[in-house]
Amino acid sequence: MNLPVVGPLPGAPTLPNSLHLRPYQREAIAGWFANRGRGMLKMATGSGKTITALAIATELYQKINLQVLLVVCPYRHLVTQWGREAEKFGLKPILAFESVHNWQKQLSTALYTLRSGHLPFLTVITTNATLISEGFQSQLRYFPPKTLIVGDEAHNLGAPRLEACLPRNIGLRLALSATPERHYDEEGTDSLIDYFGPVLQPELTLAEAIRLGALVHYLYYPILVELTEAESRTYSRLTTRIGWALMENGEENWDNNETITALLIQRARLIGSATNKLNALRSVMAARLHTTHTLFYCGDGTVETSDRTARQVEATVALLGSELGYRVNTYTAATPMQQRERLRRQFEAGDLQGLVAIRCLDEGVDIPAIRNAIILASSSNPRQFIQRRGRVLRPHPGKERATLFDMIVLPPDLGRDTLEVERNLLRKELRRFMEFADLADNAAEARIKLLQLQKRYGLLAL
Repeated sequence: MNLPVVGPLPGAPTLPNSLHLRPYQREAIAGWFANRGRGMLKMATGSGKTITALAIATELYQKINLQVLLVVCPYRHLVTQWGREAEKFGLKPILAFESVHNWQKQLSTALYTLRSGHLPFLTVITTNATLISEGFQSQLRYFPPKTLIVGDEAHNLGAPRLEACLPRNIGLRLALSATPERHYDEEGTDSLIDYFGPVLQPELTLAEAIRLGALVHYLYYPILVELTEAESRTYSRLTTRIGWALMENGEENWDNNETITALLIQRARLIGSATNKLNALRSVMAARLHTTHTLFYCGDGTVETSDRTARQVEATVALLGSELGYRVNTYTAATPMQQRERLRRQFEAGDLQGLVAIRCLDEGVDIPAIRNAIILASSSNPRQFIQRRGRVLRPHPGKERATLFDMIVLPPDLGRDTLEVERNLLRKELRRFMEFADLADNAAEARIKLLQLQKRYGLLAL
């Protein structure tokens, strides 16, 4: 039972009048309280994890007079995004990132004022990088017992250095992630569970989020791309070396082997930047030059163009902008914060037809106006796969359905020695593509396209 609060104090959390929590959000909140203030919420990308966390903080303030909300995010743009959402709950957050001169004095003064009883509530939103800094670590001892720490995109916090810096003096802990399991890192996943607590029910899957209207329906078009002759030779060499390494170390131990991991990364980069993806992009966009609100996901590798070698992101912008006259701009980790915000507004207004992005749009960025996505960069990392596709399905006024084009590289025909290795590596990845195809409004059409890949590798039983 909530204790009554007589009028919200300045800076203290209160639910916005316009907020209507969905049943699964209310269930998640109840589950976290039932688990005595610990746990991870595993909810599909775009389904409202931030709102759920702020609602938990509000209820804690009402029940136990919570004093501090500390939010830790992997990236700077997520700090400012959380800041905007927090203000809707009446909070006045300190955004602690970049230079200590920007926030350290403000934070130490606020903590002193809080302890003296002259500040009702303190909200601090910071980055993973700032959390582990000496300046921030020195302040953590002054956080009161009634503090809630929220780890956003919490899978990142399982890295050893970050996990070691999580404050043990804070007992109320909440982790948010669509994919809390760390790829190839069981130890890191276990350390997250040890700190934050277990994954709580209900786990909100993509299918459930779409069924409940938390995410929009979509059309899914797999585009199968062949490697060039030169790329096929490189791919074959890498695959042979991967096969040798697996035989040497045993297939059951491959995910802990640095040599195999390095070879897989090289091969993934080759696939991600396959030259023929640009030809496929040209074909798709030639019929879609009238569209807006399109996101282009690129890899961080290079591609061979007609006259030079260029980063895939640069080649994509040149093809779309210079050749096809499609109004685009890049959105990468190097894009300054102010420019990112300007690009977001231009994109939402339709002044920019598209954004060409690398990894910085994978986690947490809220641009619900995205209606179309063309994914040039494939990834075997399930987290990136889920993040990229879920990012496009966020609801937005007038957005009834999203459209996704997914470029999938067809591995070249390999010898009998490496075929079984290749099938085992491909099986998990293909299962994700098929699951995503099955949830699409054009599921039958999408599955027929993937059937080519299943036949090629004898994976019809999937």
